[in-house]
Amino acid sequence: MLTVAPAVAGVGPLTQVSGVAPFAPGCNGAPQTGTVFPNSEVEPWVDVNPTDTANIVGTWQQNRWSNGGADALLTAYSEDGGGTWTTPPLGVQPPFSRCAGGSPANGGDFERATDPWVTFGPDGDAYFMSLSINDSNVDHAMLVSRSTDGGQTWGPITTLLRENDPNVFNDKNSMTADYTDADNVYAVWDRLVFPTERASATSAERGLAFKGPVVFTRTTNDGASWEPVRVIYDPGRNNQTIGNQIAVMPDGALVNVFDEIRNVSNKPPRRGLHVALIRSTDQGETWSGRIHVSRLGTVGVTDPRDDAPVRTGDIIPEIASDERSGTDSLYIVWQDARFTGGERDQIAFSRSTDGGLTWSTPIRVSSNVATQAFTPSVDVADDGTIAVTYYDFSADTVASPTLDTQYWVTRSTDGGLTWSPREEITQGPFDMRSAPNARGFFTGDYEGLESAGNNFIPFASFANTGDEANPTDIFATTVAP
Repeated sequence: MLTVAPAVAGVGPLTQVSGVAPFAPGCNGAPQTGTVFPNSEVEPWVDVNPTDTANIVGTWQQNRWSNGGADALLTAYSEDGGGTWTTPPLGVQPPFSRCAGGSPANGGDFERATDPWVTFGPDGDAYFMSLSINDSNVDHAMLVSRSTDGGQTWGPITTLLRENDPNVFNDKNSMTADYTDADNVYAVWDRLVFPTERASATSAERGLAFKGPVVFTRTTNDGASWEPVRVIYDPGRNNQTIGNQIAVMPDGALVNVFDEIRNVSNKPPRRGLHVALIRSTDQGETWSGRIHVSRLGTVGVTDPRDDAPVRTGDIIPEIASDERSGTDSLYIVWQDARFTGGERDQIAFSRSTDGGLTWSTPIRVSSNVATQAFTPSVDVADDGTIAVTYYDFSADTVASPTLDTQYWVTRSTDGGLTWSPREEITQGPFDMRSAPNARGFFTGDYEGLESAGNNFIPFASFANTGDEANPTDIFATTVAP
């Protein structure tokens, strides 16, 4: 049950970050299958420069395709705390795909890109990660570029892993800079191995893999070189992980959370979806065994009128750590229908006060159990305040011809024991059915949320109702104490 804390104020006005796509149709360099949604922007991520909290960098997918990936990944930066944003031109953007200037010479010779991620190190260097893929063949790669000037320009692409095996697909990457050591940055994802030739640009859109271990690489010299990719957790045959994300603790320990999908199990944990994690106390050199957090009880999200699917972050847990010195607190959020008898997804929250070794019984932090809530994000401010953002359909009615969707924030100032009344980030509802259809109406498997001092910066994709020429845009705002 949600316990309500006293209200806190401060959602600012929305600022539109994205604009018109800067490349022409057909820039992929090969015939494509599926449907492209021009001028759509989805799946954003954001981070704040710890050396200058007015400097923010965000990333997103530009021109989403129905069957996987986008024409390109783009980035923008702010130098005034999110009030205004600049999108660097092509030629300055990292060329993670052909539409963004990728070529064999620069390492970005791919038809599409997906899963954008950005992270700042404590020295102010930013790292931008891409999963770059092809639709016409199975070639794909994990790529990274570094910026040393707050996102204004980006350096050459580094290839972390490139594979051209029809039985393999690397998926759902994330990257975390170590705020306790400026030399260290960690990248993690799941490597899906199929028993038949299923790996292609659409493999990322498919469900369960024959095998899906967690793989990891790191730089220990500020991006000058990266270690060979290696497995750090293997859930066994016919099981997989997805949604790997590393949080760094104040003592330098690493906690990698993921959704473990177990299809075969004769002992605990049983079949189904599970929030789980592994830990490292030596900067990723070695890792612990699996620690179970909770079952993940999503039932998915649909339009209540006709059961049309809405693609959400339903199998992607999100993690955040309290970075204050001496604390051992971690927080995880995910979608779960346990609070409604398995009828409607809500936002589940669990906390650890011992560095991830043990976890609290999940509670609901979304407000309206009469509707579906989805795609949560979580972060922690400098003063320890926790924020959780999410979408829901509170404004929607059966009589409405549109799927009216809002985006909310709720906060806790006591470590997640009680939560403030939710505050709306969207300035009125938008129609989710106007978003790109990629196995469901889609604004992203995740959305951005980052703290800047004691403020929070939500960075999310909202649909432009009824605008087929410009289906979605990325918006930012500030949530003040």
